[in-house]
Amino acid sequence: MKGLELLEKHPLTANVVRDWFMNQMLESFKDETVPEGFKQYMLEQGIDNDKVGTLIDVNPRNLLDVFDENHILIEIFRPLNEGSIYPSNYFSYKIGNISPDIKKTRKEAELFAIDAAFEILEKQLTPKEETNENE
Repeated sequence: MKGLELLEKHPLTANVVRDWFMNQMLESFKDETVPEGFKQYMLEQGIDNDKVGTLIDVNPRNLLDVFDENHILIEIFRPLNEGSIYPSNYFSYKIGNISPDIKKTRKEAELFAIDAAFEILEKQLTPKEETNENE
């Protein structure tokens, strides 16, 4: 799934991701070599889903810190060849106990992991429905 699609499908997670990118941008503004005009322009522009979606597509690895901060730890690894002590030539991912049998490039595995992490975080952020105690 493309970055923009992920953000649109998971609005609560999209808020967390946009806030994280905005905080990273504000942190970078502490560098005095960044011209004031550019800082002001960037603050006025803000960060919308289109921009964040492109960042996800280009480099999904950027989001590993976002998910780390939300206790969703993503591990990208090379599984061992079956019956061997040597790693395979492909990558997979693991989040908690979830480790699908995928055979991808590193970037593809990262994209699959980010997709799964969006689902997990969205569920965590979705308020639980209140139950009626009289039922």
